[in-house]
Amino acid sequence: MQSPAADKPAPWTPRRAPRRAIANIRDARLATREWGDPAMPPVVLLHGWMDASSSWQFLVDELPDPLFARHRWCAFDWRGFGDSAWPAADTYWFAEYHADLDALLDHFSGNGPVTLIGHSMGGNIACIYAGLRPTRVARLVSLEGFGLPDMPAEGAPERIVQWLDHLRASPGAMRPYPRLDDVAERLRRANPRLSVPRSLYLAAEQAKPVEGGFALKHDPRHKSPGPYSYRLAEAMAAWRRITAPTLWVQGDRSDLLTRFHGADDTDLASRAACVANIRRATIADAGHMLQHDQPVALAQVLADFFAR
Repeated sequence: MQSPAADKPAPWTPRRAPRRAIANIRDARLATREWGDPAMPPVVLLHGWMDASSSWQFLVDELPDPLFARHRWCAFDWRGFGDSAWPAADTYWFAEYHADLDALLDHFSGNGPVTLIGHSMGGNIACIYAGLRPTRVARLVSLEGFGLPDMPAEGAPERIVQWLDHLRASPGAMRPYPRLDDVAERLRRANPRLSVPRSLYLAAEQAKPVEGGFALKHDPRHKSPGPYSYRLAEAMAAWRRITAPTLWVQGDRSDLLTRFHGADDTDLASRAACVANIRRATIADAGHMLQHDQPVALAQVLADFFAR
């Protein structure tokens, strides 16, 4: 009879191993990983909230060989996520992400234009940045990053009060799990389409030993409310300045629009209309985590977009 350990699935193993490094950017030490020929034009991959650059590995492994060979694929952990440093300040200002990206593009490509591919929060940052620095972005891909719900001015005082209250309280810590297997199970609860081998790979990449077991590496202060309000009109003003060919991609099983945005596809269409040169695509049988759920299909959508 086999032991339970013999029946346990092995963690997923990357086919294209990344090169890892640390980039000293502004006031932060950001962990980077790269794939492909360093001499090729860069494609910069921006992960989402409570995620890390390791999340891109499934997609990178499925990129068609000709597309992979024509580019240098670059990813990094945003400040306070994954293996990047945690800043001393009490709040993560969203504008800091734009400043970090601005400096990182210099690090990856000098003054040359790049392709940006962002997921969720990373997609929102990429879309704003492409409007702020249109000449720096050659192509733009946003995966489930379509902006946030508009926040009316009337709610601003209470939002600042919530922020002040959180500043007085301890940020706490990320929840510990006894084993890495438990971290993997937590990832599968968040995304039921995530396979066991892939969840084990992500758990090993994104968790660290702590007292009581293992915890995700992210700074718990990311869960604190910020004092600022999201102004959809300001985001749209930035989107109207985008000149790069743009692709917005969503999963057909994603509930992002209704669960988080309180919106529907009509609202998304009005947002997409702000971008002059835009295409939209939908990945079948995929939720919010497109790069986890259907990396093969997503890689093909990207190959078609790059070919155009």
